[in-house]
Amino acid sequence: MGATLRALRALVLLLGFYLLSLLLLAALVGVDIAAFRWGHGPAVAKLGFVTVLLAVPVVRGMFMLRTPRDEDGPGIDVTEADEPRLWALVREVAAAAGTRAPDRIRLTGEVNAAVSEDPRLLGLLPGPRRLYLGVPLLTGLTQAQLRAVLAHEYGHFTGGDTRLSALVVRGRVQLGRVIAQFHERADGKVAAERAKQERASAKRVARGKKAKKVDASGSGVSYRMMAAIYDQYAKLYLRASLSTARAQEFAADQVAARIAGRDAMAATLREIPVLSASHDFYLDSYATLGLGARMLPPRGEFFGGFGKLLTARAQELEGLRTELPKEPASPYDSHPPIAERVRRIEALPADGRADEATGPALAVLTDPARTLAALEDAVLTDEVLGYGRATGWPELLDASMASGLSSAQTPVHRVLAARTGQPATLAALLEVVDAGGLWQLAEQLPLSAEAKAARGRAFREFARPVLHRSLRTMVLAEFSARSLLTWDFSWSGPAAVRLPGEAAATGAGGQNPEEALEAALDAALADHPDTTALRALLPPAPQPV
Repeated sequence: MGATLRALRALVLLLGFYLLSLLLLAALVGVDIAAFRWGHGPAVAKLGFVTVLLAVPVVRGMFMLRTPRDEDGPGIDVTEADEPRLWALVREVAAAAGTRAPDRIRLTGEVNAAVSEDPRLLGLLPGPRRLYLGVPLLTGLTQAQLRAVLAHEYGHFTGGDTRLSALVVRGRVQLGRVIAQFHERADGKVAAERAKQERASAKRVARGKKAKKVDASGSGVSYRMMAAIYDQYAKLYLRASLSTARAQEFAADQVAARIAGRDAMAATLREIPVLSASHDFYLDSYATLGLGARMLPPRGEFFGGFGKLLTARAQELEGLRTELPKEPASPYDSHPPIAERVRRIEALPADGRADEATGPALAVLTDPARTLAALEDAVLTDEVLGYGRATGWPELLDASMASGLSSAQTPVHRVLAARTGQPATLAALLEVVDAGGLWQLAEQLPLSAEAKAARGRAFREFARPVLHRSLRTMVLAEFSARSLLTWDFSWSGPAAVRLPGEAAATGAGGQNPEEALEAALDAALADHPDTTALRALLPPAPQPV
């Protein structure tokens, strides 16, 4: 579909919103006319009041004349003086695509690249252009793949997609605004009716009568019915606009393959979902590891550590490049499935450009370390930036694990605190065990229905894993509180705990600290519990000064 036809479709969809609104207003006016002609009494006035209330969100939605501008989001703008190599590459690819280069480049903290334009007259005239480049994306791509990303984004410029988006966005925003207003008013009616019924119920109770059940589900029905009408048109609008958006993605992929090469574009499409999943994992497991301890990675490493993770897990990530998503992320995702996009690109004839620009894309930046540090200042909140800085990742891990263990609340913690009325401690738990109360305490744990129905040995087998996890956590917390625990940091796997005495563990014929701890835990949770071995492993309590 050409740009003219796509513009016509976008315009028709937008006009459809206004037509629907006019029809609904006409229907409301018709109801009022019929009521005043054939009705009489207070009911007519009440109906007229209701139709006016229903008309207000419709009229407000129709006269939302200004399309909200996109928020830039957190990031750093870079000038040509800041990043001459990046700007040279951006202009080179723009010239190859036959389009005007962006006026601004903004570096962000996301695994994403995007372009936008602020056109005039609803997209009829061009406007300033912006390019958004995620630094984590640059971290994981080669320079050839970066060219492919830029060429794909410029494909949206050459196809007029960024200019036409003003029409599509305006309709989407107006529909969302009207629907939100109707739902907001419906929720307000429900809340008011619920409060009214609760007050009436309280008065009945005060008079010694039985309280009535509060049910406000019937309130706001007219508002929800109006919202449902717009919901149906919104679904049609999204399906129609998304079919166009997905066609635009395929067309932009073809532009990228022509400029950057077939193999580079196919490799880029395979790489982006891998980088996205890896970055999510990195943020959860590494970058934000110390937030609970109010500690950040070393300066520049909040984003900079991502490259180390990719290097350490290169073999693991290789398998993900062949497992491409075959369905869109959601029914309303503007991008087609990655698997289909790759299939179309790899079906193109070979162009002999497989080995171009294999260096890391991050190298196009003048000073990557400086950029990574500046990005932290732009993306992280002022509160987080006020946290302390670890001298290295191992220190960050130690601080995080110590903080987590000190605040751990296992099922045994909660049951023990409820039983004793005091904060749960390992010493208190061992006293309960020595007094023969372990299995009575276990009966209060949140177990499955099958476990709760079991008796005797069967019940103990169900409860023992929960007890074991909780008791181990409490023991590790005790070691940590005495600064006796360290953790082995790894980019390629989960952290491993190093128990006291592990550095001087006995030979093959002896028992290392991990084995000794497991044996002591097993003894404390046996059918006939014995805490002697566990108490022998624990550090002595600090003596009062």
